Amino acid sequence: MSETAIKTERRRRRKRRVRGRIFGTPECPRLTVFRSLKHIYAQVIDDQAGTTLVSAGSTDKDFRARSPHGGNRAMAAAIGKILGEKARAKGIERVAFDRNGYRYHGRIKALADAAREAGLKF
Repeated sequence: MSETAIKTERRRRRKRRVRGRIFGTPECPRLTVFRSLKHIYAQVIDDQAGTTLVSAGSTDKDFRARSPHGGNRAMAAAIGKILGEKARAKGIERVAFDRNGYRYHGRIKALADAAREAGLKF
């Protein structure tokens, strides 16, 4: 197995472990994050209904105009702020944070901190 395949498998295991404990409800939906090398995406999901309530990503038109590269902490913080504002506008105050198997540092932490500053509680 290559080093990349090993890292991917470890993240998948962490992801399954985290998702086994976190479940989004209408009162407290799940905020999940996905990151690639170039971009970062976040969604607020109601798992009971199986719907995405709010989403934001660095590939959205608003963000592509700001910066073509969405794979940095500044863009992650901007995504977290916008996602928090959209969620508050829809009446969502509490969420369960799903880091999706990623370590809680760097871009993931920047997005989470910005979402907290925008008014989300988790």
